[in-house]
Amino acid sequence: MKELVEFIAMSIVEDKDAVRVTESVAEDGRILISLVVAEGDKGKVIGRGGRVAEAIRTVLRIAAIRRGVRASLEIV
Repeated sequence: MKELVEFIAMSIVEDKDAVRVTESVAEDGRILISLVVAEGDKGKVIGRGGRVAEAIRTVLRIAAIRRGVRASLEIV
């Protein structure tokens, strides 16, 4: 899951060295993924009206369903 979000983020941003993805497991068993990008790339990752961020979350949700888990993405 972490690798999927990292791959998508790296293909969007310009400052690839600033991309940081962390993965942790919540108490309810859900996978929490946190994506950190450079300040100048936040707009690209979020997109107009949040469309890009929502698309990333949709892909993540589908990957999680295929593995039988729940996942959520936080963009910092």
